[in-house]
Order: sequence, then structure tokens, then C-alpha cells
Amino acid sequence: MSNESVEAVNLGKTYWDGDRNLEIFRGVSFSVRRGEGVAILGPSGSGKTTLLNLLSGLDRPTEGTVRLEGVILSEMSEDKKAAFRNETIGFIFQFYHLLSEFTALENVMLPTLMSTRGPQAPSKLKEKARRLLERVGLKDRERHFPSELSGGEQQRVAIARALVNDPKLLFCDEPTGNLDLRMGLEIVELLKRLFEEEKKTVLVVTHDERIARITHRVWDIVKRDWV
Repeated sequence: MSNESVEAVNLGKTYWDGDRNLEIFRGVSFSVRRGEGVAILGPSGSGKTTLLNLLSGLDRPTEGTVRLEGVILSEMSEDKKAAFRNETIGFIFQFYHLLSEFTALENVMLPTLMSTRGPQAPSKLKEKARRLLERVGLKDRERHFPSELSGGEQQRVAIARALVNDPKLLFCDEPTGNLDLRMGLEIVELLKRLFEEEKKTVLVVTHDERIARITHRVWDIVKRDWV
């Protein structure tokens, strides 16, 4: 079995806007090994989020191929692709995407409700979510709603939610972009533990140099090369 967790081959994305074609990038090829932490670095507007969406199967490339854990995404139906993402990938976004009417604990449990692994006892799911909140330092905040949490706390809830299905891959889109310096450093350390101690494959698109310093490798989207 290949040791590559993420493989992009000659990836390209073009949007059509009336009579005008807008090419975001083309000919992008790189790979990420299992258990590796990689930062994709670049300024705002350089196509980092577009690339992440293509790699995770949230968007289709105009050209090229994406392979995750040996699976070619373009060969899957939309339903199978959604199930694959739910079981294999955890997502962490800049704006958290927590449901305001749900508590921290309920937000963490949400992906388990869409799992294709079969029914699980609610008590076991709740206990698993509680353990994850404890791991991210929010043991005493499980009954709080997002509006009652700071930005850093909301991001930690989002990280716990991303881990609840025990994914092999974590895709992170500017996870510190909405946080102050102290809270951003806390999230950086949490991400570092995920690939150093738990051997998750972590792919982060960012312009935050702090994240670039703690990952195994950095891919520059402007230079299209490892730095």
C-alpha cells in the first residue's frame, strides 16, 4: 500500500463567468504522506481555499486527479463521496460553522448522526464527545452555546467535532485567521499534537507563519513548490 495520504496530479481549476474564463491555477501536483503535517502557504486570493476544496472533494477540478487514501474522488458518486468524507476527513474552518441552537456537546456529536458505520448507543456517542471536549480543554463548557464561548473556544469545539468520527485526514482552512495572538497559538499547538502524537494527516491552508513553522513541510502555492 502507498504511504501517500493525499495525491494531486496536474490539478487545475477554471471558472466560467459569461464570456470570460478565470483560471485559478493549473498543473498543480504534490503529495502528502500519512501522518504528516503540511501547510499550504500563500497570500489572500492566491487560491488556497479553492485548492483545499478540490483536495477534499467539496469541489470538482476542471482537470487533473485527486486521490485520498488510495481512492480517486472523481470515480465516486456524490452520495459515496459524501459518505467517504464523513468517515475519512475532518474539516476545520476559519469561521467555525457551529450551530447556534446547539450546545458545544451537541455540536461535537453532529457528525456521528450522519455516520454510515451503523447505529451507536447515544450514551456512547455523548461520552466520546465529552472526552474530545476534555482533550481540547473545554470539559466545563459542554452545556454552553456558541454565543457563550470565545472565538478560541468555538474553534476548539470545531476541532473536537472534526475528530469525533476518528478521521484519517484533517483539512483546515485558515484555522487561526479569526483569532487573536494568544488564542491562535493555542490552536497551533492543538494541531501540532494531532500529527505529532496521534499521527493524523493534517493539511492546513494558511497565511499564518506560525503554522508553517510547526508543520513537517510547507508548500508555497505561489511558487508551486516546497519551501
